[in-house]
Amino acid sequence: MDALPLWKRRWFKLALLLVGVLVAVGAYIAWDRGFRERPQPAWVTATPEMRFKYGSIGAEHDAGIPYWIFYVLPRMFPEKLPGPGGYASLGVPWEQGQELPVGFTKKTIGFPRVANTCAVCHVATWRASLTDTPHFVVAGPGHTTDVEGFFRFLVDCAKDPRFNADNLMREINLVTDLDLIDKLLYRFFVIPITKQRLTEREKQFAWIYRKDFPDWGRGRDDAMNLTRYFMLELPMDDHFGPTDMPSVWNLQKYDWEKGMRLNYAGDSHDAHSVIIDSALGVLGAAPKRKDEFLGHIAWLQEYLGKLQAPKYPFPVNATRSAAGKALFERECASCHASELTGTRLPLAEVKTDRNRMDTWNKEAAIAANKAVAAMGIERRGLVEEDLIGYTAAFLDGIWLRAPYLHNGSVPTLHDLLEPAAARPQKFYRGYDVYDPVRVGFVSSGTEAERIGTLYEVGRKGGGNQGHEFGTALPAADKEALLEYLKTL
Repeated sequence: MDALPLWKRRWFKLALLLVGVLVAVGAYIAWDRGFRERPQPAWVTATPEMRFKYGSIGAEHDAGIPYWIFYVLPRMFPEKLPGPGGYASLGVPWEQGQELPVGFTKKTIGFPRVANTCAVCHVATWRASLTDTPHFVVAGPGHTTDVEGFFRFLVDCAKDPRFNADNLMREINLVTDLDLIDKLLYRFFVIPITKQRLTEREKQFAWIYRKDFPDWGRGRDDAMNLTRYFMLELPMDDHFGPTDMPSVWNLQKYDWEKGMRLNYAGDSHDAHSVIIDSALGVLGAAPKRKDEFLGHIAWLQEYLGKLQAPKYPFPVNATRSAAGKALFERECASCHASELTGTRLPLAEVKTDRNRMDTWNKEAAIAANKAVAAMGIERRGLVEEDLIGYTAAFLDGIWLRAPYLHNGSVPTLHDLLEPAAARPQKFYRGYDVYDPVRVGFVSSGTEAERIGTLYEVGRKGGGNQGHEFGTALPAADKEALLEYLKTL
């Protein structure tokens, strides 16, 4: 270097400086457009309800879908959806004026990404009539959403040869004007990586493509198998146990020290553990920022712990309800308003479909607890015991929790008070017009059939047997009991 003429040394240093500047600029652009995290708009966290419905819990990092890919997929692959209307055909609750359905977040991490939150399964809607505006109930069971259909749609799109940079960019350019950097980013990185990641999910989702397993249908998921195949990566077997989306309001009522357990089969110790495990399921991986993730968990636990069940919105016959209260105390309270409430009851007592119980066991619980502990997350966790039956449910807000039984096999409370042989063998679930007479959602007729998904009790995991308590009551007593149940 010293032997070089002065002017050459100066040019060499200048070239090095320019290269350094270019590298720095390139690194900044790569960080800004690929990884820089920006906060969501203020309206998202303006109220607890909005935060629950649209606030990020961090899933955009590993489970997020690039916004513009998410936007154009229904335009490119409408035949892979249940019907017309784009994502709305999957039954997702969608508030008027909102860009995305309830339970879908939009957050910029380099580029805008879409992910899910707990609200995708835990916001209910109801209407008083066909022409009524939907009412949205935070922490209610998401009985209209076809979660399995959403999973399949994403995987099926990614597997399609048309899912490539040329086709996707053509559709994206029709709806937005990306700048040059984003166009290059989408074409050469975002689209290929998204296709690869979605295609890789096919193996994990193999059991939802089995012809011998019925569809979950609207408002259900197969939660323990999701844990087995996603978190634990266990080999697929023949266990299949879809359950209704549960309500998650007033979680403080569960006292684990009194033997109360959460989830339908009592396989989790407490609300803190359930919220963590559910959120990890949404993330699909260990959280990128553990402290931030645990902050979201703490907020969810406080909010859902105190949030009360919604009041029945229709008129109640006070005289009939008073008579029904006495019947409830005689026929139902020993399980649903006593020290047994929230605890596990043997299957031999409740006699309901056993498939959900059989999807989980002690060994799976031990493995799942180890996996979460390896992430550096502390919780009481899943109960490391084989399951014996199902929990005796609290009945707060029971009017909105149709269909009934853990697998959603009975459409209304009126039907639940009939012997199993007299309950509907087929009905349509996922329609949100309410039936205040039978206490549940309308499950037959032209609109219910057009919008809902068919449920057949004879298929695997769909049995409607058991829980025949109160079925021998006279018709007048059943009506009184139903009237009281509306008030809980």
